[in-house]
Amino acid sequence: MAYHPIESYGIVGDLRTVALIGENASIDFMCFPRFDSPTIFASLLDEHKGGCFQIHPVLDRVTHKQLYLPDSNILVSRFLSEQGVAEVSDFMSVAGSSGSQTLVRRARTVRGQVRFRMLCAPRFDYARTYHTVERVNDGLIFTSRGQDQTAIRLRASVPVGVSSGDGIAEFTLSSGQNADFVLEPATLDGVSPSSAEDYVPNSFKSTINYWRRWVARSNYQGRWREMVNRSALTLKLLTSQTDGSMVAGPTFGLPEQIGGVRNWDYRFTWIRDASFSLYALMRLGYTDEAASFMRWIEARIGELEPDGSLQVMYGVDGRHQLPEEILAHLEGYKKSSPVRIGNGAVNQFQLDIYGELMDAVYLYDKYGEPISYDTWQGITRLVEWVCTHWREKDETIWEFREYRKEYLYS
Repeated sequence: MAYHPIESYGIVGDLRTVALIGENASIDFMCFPRFDSPTIFASLLDEHKGGCFQIHPVLDRVTHKQLYLPDSNILVSRFLSEQGVAEVSDFMSVAGSSGSQTLVRRARTVRGQVRFRMLCAPRFDYARTYHTVERVNDGLIFTSRGQDQTAIRLRASVPVGVSSGDGIAEFTLSSGQNADFVLEPATLDGVSPSSAEDYVPNSFKSTINYWRRWVARSNYQGRWREMVNRSALTLKLLTSQTDGSMVAGPTFGLPEQIGGVRNWDYRFTWIRDASFSLYALMRLGYTDEAASFMRWIEARIGELEPDGSLQVMYGVDGRHQLPEEILAHLEGYKKSSPVRIGNGAVNQFQLDIYGELMDAVYLYDKYGEPISYDTWQGITRLVEWVCTHWREKDETIWEFREYRKEYLYS
């Protein structure tokens, strides 16, 4: 496969992780089970080693279209050809923080009779770990080797085989017929909600209802409603249902410019980015999300550095240590290396984050709920720290690693 334009990828998620899906219906990037977990598919960062999950029709001279079902995060990749029309629908069920995680893929023929090929080629632990594959009644179980063993199950409504450790299938669908694939954590007893015969249609219905109910809570009624809702849905996808925080981005290692070295890991919560996002969600009326994030902020304010300062960023779960590491075995998107995980900017000095945080806290206190006395005491320490240090040089929003300067933005 060749590298596809980054902007051609759609995204689906379950508020715990996401998958990036190309216009050709190939999942080329997915961390599992969390935003900041190691990848199981990462061909976006190495087309040979990264791993992918492909479902594609065998058609000549295909035109690709990709779209979301209205007011939802259900993605449809459509293939149009003189020989027939086919599509692949993708979504992740939003089951709650304690529910099972499932990635659901449905291949369908819209017109004609179309032959499909499926390839499920996971590469665990950032493509650093080998795996075994086991045939089971309705699919395959892939199990990684090594200390941190991970096992995922692929359920399929069509027969699947094994080739070189990958799952493969070839099947033909006539107009109106479907083939379903469900990827999920493998359980010891093999029992999960997805084993039910009607799981895929029921999960589709509950997922689209969830997203449409969520969009209906928006109080924006202006002329740009469709675009505002799509942006809000994307912000929501970056929100952790478990922790209340928001990742700056769901990816790592993608270059700011092709061939460049600024290939950072964004799967963490920046105080700056999350504060702006909190403001946007509050303006749209999503006070529940704002309240969840404020609880996360209050926890960080309750564990300030000894001098009273905040870190620039934290892990999604609030952890402080985000050690940076280079994945030298991956060539990078279009050979843009190095590919990094973790982020050394966690130790930088960025003065502007305090203003953005104060703005978000003020707005939440005004339009959401009053902040607690303990939080106010922590904010007082932050303000006193800023009063002492605001004239110092810093790395600011640009996060230059070579030196500190006096930046107007800060």
